[in-house]
Amino acid sequence: MTDFAALPFDVDTMLAGLRPWVECESPTWDAAAVGRMMDMASRELIVAGARVERVAGRMGFGDCVRATFPHASSEPGILIMGHMDTVHPMGTLAKLPWRRDGARCYGPGIYDMKGGNYLALEAIRQLARAGIATRLPVTVLFTSDEEVGSPSTRDLIEAEAARHEFVLVPEPGKPDNGVVTGRYAIARFNLETTGRPSHAGATLSSGRSAIREMAKQIVRIDEMTTEDCTFSVGVVHGGQWVNCVATTCTAEALSMAKRQEDLDRGVAAMLALRPSGNDVQFKVERGVTRPVWEPDAKCLALYEHSRGLAKDLGFDLPHGSSGGGSDGNFTGAMGIPTLDGLGVQGANGHTLEEHILVESLVRRGRLMAGLLATL
Repeated sequence: MTDFAALPFDVDTMLAGLRPWVECESPTWDAAAVGRMMDMASRELIVAGARVERVAGRMGFGDCVRATFPHASSEPGILIMGHMDTVHPMGTLAKLPWRRDGARCYGPGIYDMKGGNYLALEAIRQLARAGIATRLPVTVLFTSDEEVGSPSTRDLIEAEAARHEFVLVPEPGKPDNGVVTGRYAIARFNLETTGRPSHAGATLSSGRSAIREMAKQIVRIDEMTTEDCTFSVGVVHGGQWVNCVATTCTAEALSMAKRQEDLDRGVAAMLALRPSGNDVQFKVERGVTRPVWEPDAKCLALYEHSRGLAKDLGFDLPHGSSGGGSDGNFTGAMGIPTLDGLGVQGANGHTLEEHILVESLVRRGRLMAGLLATL
């Protein structure tokens, strides 16, 4: 057994530290709320010995935090990368309060991905307390807009990653205790239909409903889904008064593919969509995109190293590519050895049943510590 295997990670202590993070609600679109979460994380990083820099948010999103830990070496090191924004709107805590129910613990964002961010920080603290020096310098980057595709932080992520030898991403672990060594490509689209207004009661037939046109387009988009490339519409806004035929309707669509060429064909198909008739308009604009990340030899070597550490800790560590984007898409596509899915295990992310398996905090914390100590 190596030194890191004996580090005294404790479930109850970790849960007590994680709870304030989870109870600090931080939905992506509330920059002030995300800022409060960054304040909390910054303080803990400073107490742990890091030099913390606040990176001002832009495009209406919250700030980011970059923390560097002192090290004798100036060579490229290890970047731990996670997001502090969540999909849950303010007030979700009333519906999904912090609670532990046996082997599970519930709360907004606990699984995706505050639990993983917290165990990464705890791994750093445990190594420091034990006097175990890392061979490479360690940097932590917490970002603020991953849940909407990282439109304001991609340049920051890629610039920071380029200065490092390895990237570790504590996004949720897989149900089989696996990690992620690749992710599918993802594209987002902004949709808008325009109709012709009229009074919905007195002159209905003279109007052309933008909502009706969007409904037609949604069916068309859903029917474009194949095994190689999926399409879905997840957000729709239309109309203002029920007694007025809607003039405009907007929506957001998502497409995902395992291969970049399949996504490229999907993007072309979306951009080629046209209105169903001459009396309505339909516009498609491409939004943020996550490139496909396919593991190369360096990525797989990093995985094999982690698998050996897991074996020392007494468990297997399967791996594979995964749907659902992460900021690992960017760094993996850059060719920087990236290991994703290193966070807590659990289930039902983005729902009111979001939870973690509490024992995974210790197992995954020790694995993170082992990676930091041996890379």
